[in-house]
Amino acid sequence: MKAIRIEQHGGPEAMAFVDVAEPSPGPHEIRVRHHAIGVNFIDTYHRTGLYTIPLPSGLGLEAAGIVDAIGEGAARFELGDRVAYCSGPIGAYAEANVLNEGRAVRLPDAISYDIAAASLLKGMTARYLLRKTFRVEPGHVVLIHAAAGGVGQILVQWAKHLGALVIASAGSEAKAEIARALRADHALVIRGDQDFAPRVRAIVKEGVHVVYDGVGKDTWEGSLDSLRPLGMMVSFGNASGPPPPIAPGVLAAKGSLFLTRPGLAHYTATVEQLDETAADLFAVLESGAVKIAPPKRHALADAAQAHRDLESRKTAGSLVLKP
Repeated sequence: MKAIRIEQHGGPEAMAFVDVAEPSPGPHEIRVRHHAIGVNFIDTYHRTGLYTIPLPSGLGLEAAGIVDAIGEGAARFELGDRVAYCSGPIGAYAEANVLNEGRAVRLPDAISYDIAAASLLKGMTARYLLRKTFRVEPGHVVLIHAAAGGVGQILVQWAKHLGALVIASAGSEAKAEIARALRADHALVIRGDQDFAPRVRAIVKEGVHVVYDGVGKDTWEGSLDSLRPLGMMVSFGNASGPPPPIAPGVLAAKGSLFLTRPGLAHYTATVEQLDETAADLFAVLESGAVKIAPPKRHALADAAQAHRDLESRKTAGSLVLKP
């Protein structure tokens, strides 16, 4: 079968489209024949070595397709079932992948393979951020960075669905307009590491309850300065580079702030947690409370270009690879 492999960490050019042996499922495993493959920022972190992985390696954690082989003792799915997964194992950039049956979720008929691959990782990330890391309730004021990105678009819609006042940030006026179309109450254009906290406080003098920050370095200081006392800084990504180290005393000086760096794996560690998280996501998708824009498609062979598009931060919404 065809797959993407890297022999060493590096830029998009490190990715090779090669022939590999088709994997067979072991005990309690299934093989998923991919119809669509999700492209996410964490894939670029694995490729560059920001997040270390053993080499040589495949790439990708997310895909949707059908179960076409079942290992001994696996009973969660049947052949032909529509499924999706987003927590690995690494190797989704391929025509098929093998994984433990407890890491896949059943895909409702109403949700297409493309939408599933474009939204499962991002949507389950949004779910734990909004419902677990900081539980957003009516009346909360939230600041969402990169609001026109894949996670950002879901966060904006879901936060509004939960009754929050949403302040969105984006890197261009065109992207800010996307956030407004998704019902963000305010959309700020932020370029680079400019000081945006005064603009946030012009909207809400006391500051926001929570910042959802997937940008990292460029928005770090402004995010902390946008929080009200006892507010929470949720740093969940590094699109502009890793945030700088911080001394605990800074959090006290800025208002006894809370700081967390969460990850999806810890919120979906059990099958029950995974199914609950996916069910909440599928419910808001099927109800129309959260809408996923049709993703931009690349052929699997063009995965390197998909990474260039993603890292340019010129894209809005999601990207998928088609085997």
